[in-house]
Amino acid sequence: MASELQQLRFDPPQSNASDESSAREDRPLLNPDSGAVADQDSDDIHLKYAPFSRRDAYGTMGRGELPWMEKVLLGMALITIVPIRVVFGMSLLFLYYMICRICTLLYDPNRETNEQEDYAHMVGWRRSVIVWSGRFVSRAMLFVLGFYWISEVNRIPPNENKSTNENEGQENSQESERPGVIISNHVSYLDILYHMSSSFPSFVAKRSVAKLPLVGIISKCLGCVYVQRESKTTESKGVSGVVSERIREAVKNSSAPMMMLFPEGTTTNGEYLLPFKTGAFLSKAPVLPLILRYPYQRFSLAWESMAGGRHFLLLLCQFVNHLEVIRLPVYVPSQEEKDDPKLYASNIRRFMAKEGNMLLSDIGLPEKRVYLAALNGIPRQC
Repeated sequence: MASELQQLRFDPPQSNASDESSAREDRPLLNPDSGAVADQDSDDIHLKYAPFSRRDAYGTMGRGELPWMEKVLLGMALITIVPIRVVFGMSLLFLYYMICRICTLLYDPNRETNEQEDYAHMVGWRRSVIVWSGRFVSRAMLFVLGFYWISEVNRIPPNENKSTNENEGQENSQESERPGVIISNHVSYLDILYHMSSSFPSFVAKRSVAKLPLVGIISKCLGCVYVQRESKTTESKGVSGVVSERIREAVKNSSAPMMMLFPEGTTTNGEYLLPFKTGAFLSKAPVLPLILRYPYQRFSLAWESMAGGRHFLLLLCQFVNHLEVIRLPVYVPSQEEKDDPKLYASNIRRFMAKEGNMLLSDIGLPEKRVYLAALNGIPRQC
């Protein structure tokens, strides 16, 4: 594995390429009323925006014509397992909300950054109860949603077996190789539940999440870093600084919460990796890469081009759901990668694509918006 990591370290990209990437992200989005994309052939559009296209039985945007047997299964699910899942799911959510409320009573949160409440740095019994109950409730929530078992594969480096003297000599270097951030491909909102059940890290979330009923206090206990997503002001630089500081803190202090980042910036159908943003790599710290997959036969759990309400309802109607996780070894950056976050991000992306057998795509969130606008202007294909 170490030799493979070395082979995947590439030369820095040329400056003109990065300028083109920045220009692409900043260019105006296509007006869905312009018809520029709507006039193209539907198949060509799905091919052009392949990372966001659906290929399951429900078709584009989940509105395809279903066979009668599928309709029967949906009807049966709506009157049997869906009400049960809603009741148990809401009960678990309310239970964990109450646990968070009790644990944060009479506790003065950290408000050093942008006046945001931060309960992730609590110590003692409060933090232990929040973390372990949060992991349990998250896994129970996944079970309620049909994830009765989760397949996890650990990719262990081949040179793990070493002599005792070598291990003693490396004790001092273990701290410098401790990851401060988990990075993962982003396929669905279910990704968050899995990561909560696995390691209970802190996320970057929209500022509005902190004000949501029930979920708001939970996001604060996770230690989320809040950002105004559509803002292009200097606040984004402040958020990057906070994230980098939290990552470095997690490297130095094993009891500090790790950060969890989705460097693609949006969800895909799970078959591709989009270009990585550099926010997770500015701290120059080691990262722990994970790859998530949701195998399916009828309904894909990837949330890329379907309305949220429709997607969640179809999720509830599917009796069994599957999740596969590939845990890659900690990636320690070279000096060249530390000096160039774009190179660091590019090499990690290539490494994850190779290990996860995924395709690389050069498009991103702006193109996803164009694709969604195009879907709304194209006659529905059944």
